[in-house]
This record gives sequence, structure tokens and C-alpha cells, in this order.
Amino acid sequence: MEIIVTLAAPLAAQGIDTGDTAWLLAATALVLLMTPGLALFYGGMVRTKSVLNMLMMSFVSIALVTVVWLAAGYSLAFGDDAFGGLIGGLDHLGMSGLGPDSVQGTVPTLLFATFQLTFAIITAALISGAIADRAKFGAWLVFVPVWALLVYVPVTHWVWGPGGWILNKLGALDFAGGLPVEITSGASGLALCLVLGPRLGFKKDAMRPHNLPMVMLGAGLLWFGWFGFNAGSALGAGGLAAAAFLNTLTAGCTGLLGWLFVEQKRDGHPTTLGAASGAVAGLVAITPSCGSVSLLGALVIGLAAGVVCSYAVGWKFKLNYDDSLDVVGVHLVGGVVGTVLIGVFAVESMTGGAEGLLYGGGLAQLGKQLVAVVAVGAYAFLVTYGIAKLIDRAMGFRADEEHEHTGLDLTVHAETAYDHGVLGHGAPVTSSALTPQKAKA
Repeated sequence: MEIIVTLAAPLAAQGIDTGDTAWLLAATALVLLMTPGLALFYGGMVRTKSVLNMLMMSFVSIALVTVVWLAAGYSLAFGDDAFGGLIGGLDHLGMSGLGPDSVQGTVPTLLFATFQLTFAIITAALISGAIADRAKFGAWLVFVPVWALLVYVPVTHWVWGPGGWILNKLGALDFAGGLPVEITSGASGLALCLVLGPRLGFKKDAMRPHNLPMVMLGAGLLWFGWFGFNAGSALGAGGLAAAAFLNTLTAGCTGLLGWLFVEQKRDGHPTTLGAASGAVAGLVAITPSCGSVSLLGALVIGLAAGVVCSYAVGWKFKLNYDDSLDVVGVHLVGGVVGTVLIGVFAVESMTGGAEGLLYGGGLAQLGKQLVAVVAVGAYAFLVTYGIAKLIDRAMGFRADEEHEHTGLDLTVHAETAYDHGVLGHGAPVTSSALTPQKAKA
């Protein structure tokens, strides 16, 4: 008993709450798990010849973003404002000055920084789905760290950083990442689609998901991790976290049902891919709003996202941009739905002040949400387009046509996901690979 008191006393003096810290440790692990979940979700949606490449684009993002975040990203995003609400300072480059005794609210600052790092990781990984099957892996290795520093970090400072202009000057609300995560990834994905152009055979060849059980497993892991994403953003184990948790579950369910309703009415078949996509759409939309709306708001927001996003994924065929795995249709559109509807469904009991249109707040909050959406979407699109163009000119961003046709797994990674029809080292079985005796047989 004496040992416990001795260890607990310094924590209390520093303002660290062990319950909040324990919850945020768990939430951080949950959010990190979302990136492998996303890898499975995306990997199941592509064709067999590029499964491993899709998985690698997510997994390598973990390593790349972590290095960038620890070197400069955290300081620029969450350091004291250095330039009119646009970017943080350089006080914490290399995480300097942030030891185990540093406190952010009621949790260790190092834990808070790690929690925010997991957000940055999955945001970068999300973009990869827009350019599946056709991006050079080397170009992706260059793109991710540059994009994280020039797009994700500034937007995060605007929304959550000390003195950030969206939170402190505009007054728009975003609880868990509709702006820095969903809208930036969706708008950036659209920019990359336009720079790289469509896949070979787009709108001509069938490009169906090769493994729907993998897609469902990935969606389940995403849903599981999303509780850490949203409820963890309360930064404490209390009532707000519980409300965000329930809102997250609710919106995922109504998003799933809304998507299936549209499929049944439009196509006559509710699909497993639709169920997975609808759940993700509802979760995307509730991300910015889970800490601002009541349970009724969560029900409506999830349902709206499921319905709207189910139609939005078809826009690429009409507008001729090849968003391979529907990053634009789900994350950009779903993020816009959830962020804007805060201005309609926000309740004072959740926000501590701001109210939406349906609860007597008038049009003020709705207008703020719209301004934030337009500003972040435009910034992310334009800067990403510029980054992609520079990389394309310097080293080429689009994979060679032969590599794309053969599949990036074999041509880039010298591996295949499945052994059907291949030798142990990933080389296709051809007549020249057989001995004369076997060929004769």
C-alpha cells in the first residue's frame, strides 16, 4: 500500500489522472489498429495482382508519418501559435522539452502526442485508396512525408492547435477529425486521381473486389478502432467519452442501413460491400460531430451519410475521375455531411455553448461549419495537386503501363498474395519454367 501511495503522489501533483491516462493509452492502440484494418479493407477491394502493394501503402505510412511527426509535425501542429493561427512554432522539434513529467490536460503530453500521431498515420493511408493499382511505390514514399508536413499538419493546427484560426477565430466545431482527417484525405485523394489519371480499363473492365471476407474483416477492425478515434478524443474517461462512444456506434449502424436501403431500391440487392461501405460512411460522418450532437443527431447524421455516400461513389463514372476505392465518395462526402450537420444538430449539453439550427442556434453555426469545410477542402486539394505534380515531373508518379498491367505485387515487390499459378518466388508459371521432362509430361 505504501508503494502505491509513493508512486501516485507525484502523478497527482503533476495533474495526471490515471483513469484518463489508461483510457487514452487504450484509445491510442485502437486508433493505430485502424491502419492495419484499413489495409485489409482496401486490400480486399482491389484485384489479386495488387493486394500486397495496397497493404504496403498503408503499412509504410505508419513508419513514414511517425518519423515526420516526431521530427517536426507535432511541434508545428500543437506548438504555440507562431503565425496568425496558421501554424505552430518550433519549440518541440524532435519532441524536445517533452519529458515524462510534461502534462497535457490530465494526461502525459507524450501520450497526447502519440494519440495525435495515430490520426496523422491513418489520414495519409486513407489517400492511397484513391490511386490503387497504378501509383509508383517510390513516389508514394516521397509523397507521404511531404504531404503530412504541408497539408495535414497545418490543417490540424487550424482545427485543434493553440490559437488555430478555425477553432479560435472562426468558431467551427470538429470533435474528432472531420476536417483534418476525412476532408483532407478525400480532397487530396481527388487531386491525386486527377494527376495520375484513370486505371487501365477504367469504365471498360470489371474491377471487382477480389476478397469480400477480407473487406468485411477490415471494416470490422475499423469500426472497433473508431471507438478509440472518437471516444478517445474526449481525452478523458468520462461522460463525454461515453456519449461519443454511443454516437459512434449509432451512426455506424444507421449508415450501414441507409446504404443497404439504397442498394435494395436501386439495384435490387443489398451487398456485403455495401454493408461495409455504409458502416464506414456513417462512422466518417459522426467523427466530427460525435462530441456535439445528441443521440437523435447521430441517428440522422449516420443515415444521411449512408444514403448520400451510396450515390456519391457513382459520381466518378459520370465525372470521369478514377477514385479506385471511393475515398472521395465516402471520406470527402461523408466528412462534409458530418461537419456541416453540426450546424444543424449541435446541442448545448454536448458543446457547452454552441447550438445548431434545430435547437435555436440559428444559421450562425451552420455558416461557420460551411466556411471551414470549403477552406480545408480547397487548401488540401490545391496543395496536394501541387505536390503530386512536382513528384510526377521529378520521378513520375504513375506506374509503368507494363507494371500496371502485370500487377504491382509482382513487378514492385517480387511477391504475390496467392500461390495459385505461381512458383515459390513469385514468378509466373510458364513453359520455360518447366523442365523438359515435366513439359513433355
